[in-house]
Amino acid sequence: MAELVLIAEDDMEIAGILEAYFVREGFRTAHARDGKVALELHRSLKPDIVLADVTMPRLDGWEVLAEIQRRGHTPVIMVTALDEDVDRLQGLRIGADDYIVKPFNPIEVVARAKAVLRRAGLAQTGAVVRVGNLTIDLDSYQAKIDKDGESIRLSLTLTEFRLLTHLARTPTKVFTRGELVDACLPGSDALDRTIDSHLSKLRKKLDQAGGEGMLASIRGVGYRLAVEP
Repeated sequence: MAELVLIAEDDMEIAGILEAYFVREGFRTAHARDGKVALELHRSLKPDIVLADVTMPRLDGWEVLAEIQRRGHTPVIMVTALDEDVDRLQGLRIGADDYIVKPFNPIEVVARAKAVLRRAGLAQTGAVVRVGNLTIDLDSYQAKIDKDGESIRLSLTLTEFRLLTHLARTPTKVFTRGELVDACLPGSDALDRTIDSHLSKLRKKLDQAGGEGMLASIRGVGYRLAVEP
């Protein structure tokens, strides 16, 4: 079945244009005119990806993004007329997968949505990455740490999960910030401090789950997992 795109946009003209371009590329679409309806459709339809306008009635895009991230790992692209770094960083810090500024080319929007879906769908059924006492299930998007006979599940955003998985595929290798952006947030114009923010939160979650020191920062270079494969 074709992938379903939920377009949360109160401007009917923009929503109609986006729907037309996505349908032309073989997607199914659903449309919500406000944030509350968007969350209702997200729960009932379980879309493959959400395009959320920042300035929507009832619930704004930030609130929609936060709730979707709380529910699970549906990829979200923020769409806005605001083009300030602070807005871009806010969206990426709380788990947005990409950030598109109006006015935009709808062809580019579709292309970037496809890229986000490709990244989200890299997992193969049953694929598992294990490194040290860390286990990452790529099919269920779950990660856990085994310590003292107990398995502790990590509650990660989609971006944090991607970063951890990328680091775990080549344990002990040091990745630069640029490499991590290209691998986990391509097309997002993420800044170095954005990656630092994601990894700081990831490190805290690893430490709290018993993986103290697992994520190491190498001064002047980047980051690596400080565990043996």
